[in-house]
Amino acid sequence: MTEVFEQELREQLTLARRALREARDAEDDHGAQAHAGRIAGLLRIAEQHGIAVPSRSGTEPEPQKES
Repeated sequence: MTEVFEQELREQLTLARRALREARDAEDDHGAQAHAGRIAGLLRIAEQHGIAVPSRSGTEPEPQKES
């Protein structure tokens, strides 16, 4: 995996986590749900490509295993 791909994934994850916190702080349930879905997708991509990412906050969705 290229360093550029890994760096972009990490940056997108950081942005999505920030957006999730902001949505929750604003009590924007729809926005929080959308950002949580984005985070779940990014975590799945990271897992599929063997990219270690910073630990989850405990309030993020678990990545879903594909059947």
